[in-house]
Amino acid sequence: MKAFVLRSYGSPDVLELTDIDRPVPRDDEVLVRVRATSVQPYDWHHLRGEPYIARLMPGTLGLRSPKIDILGADIAGHVEAVGTDVTEFRSGDEVYAQLKGGGFAEYVCVREAELAPKPKNLSFEEAAAVPMAANTALLGLRDQGRIQPGQQVLVNGASGGVGTFAVQIAKAFDTKVTGVCSARNVDLVRSIGADEVIDYTTADFTRSGQRYDLLLDIAGSRSGSACRRVMTPKGTYVIIGGPPGRWLQPAGHAVSTLAVSPFVSQRMVMTDVVQCAEKKRNLMTLTEFIEDGKITPVIDRRYSFEEIPAAITYQEEGHAAGKVVVAV
Repeated sequence: MKAFVLRSYGSPDVLELTDIDRPVPRDDEVLVRVRATSVQPYDWHHLRGEPYIARLMPGTLGLRSPKIDILGADIAGHVEAVGTDVTEFRSGDEVYAQLKGGGFAEYVCVREAELAPKPKNLSFEEAAAVPMAANTALLGLRDQGRIQPGQQVLVNGASGGVGTFAVQIAKAFDTKVTGVCSARNVDLVRSIGADEVIDYTTADFTRSGQRYDLLLDIAGSRSGSACRRVMTPKGTYVIIGGPPGRWLQPAGHAVSTLAVSPFVSQRMVMTDVVQCAEKKRNLMTLTEFIEDGKITPVIDRRYSFEEIPAAITYQEEGHAAGKVVVAV
């Protein structure tokens, strides 16, 4: 099979499109023919080995070389073969999943416990836009944010991959949602359900005077202390992302914000979608939202499999409105 292999840290140009052996599923695994994948910050962090501080953290980046040799955390495709212990899936089933890697290839083995049926009303490309970004938004809002109907919710970074899902999921929980984005994406964020939209190029949401019960911070464009100004006394601040950087960021933004958590009245928490143990269950929840028409993936650009380096380059620029997907 063909796959983009990562042998050393660097720019997207270091990805090598090559032929490797097709994987063979273990007893509890499913061999999936990948029909589509997507790119996201997770991929280029592992590609470049940044921030450097993460190379010293267990279970993240390798110190001198990548731990993941085939990137791609999102997949959608059909079942090619199953292991002897697999009971839920059979050849031909349409599925999707969030992985730690392996999506930038024509085939990948996935544990049955991590695989979910693809939403019936989505194409493979649309389904591949969902797993990591939508799961991140769901974890941030429902699990860490403890979202409740009627709350005032603010999404900082509402037009990106996670943000477009977050706005829709927050609306699905019957809240009033304010999205923060650039001027060119105001109409998009409003079209996916935001009750109010703040253009950060002309207004500072931390000085709006409005108070929010839940603030989902994807962009990390304001300090934690500034964000607390617009939160209710018992509000929850959820950190998902932060400003990019080679040495500390976005980890530095999260650490500095969480350091004050014991000394303030608001809850301040962080979302880690990679270590989530309920990926399959969450995908099933997201599938219900999607098939009920409450969530629709927003796709900015589509690329062919051979264009994966170009897709990563575009996504890394940070201007994608929604997701960047790849047809395999």
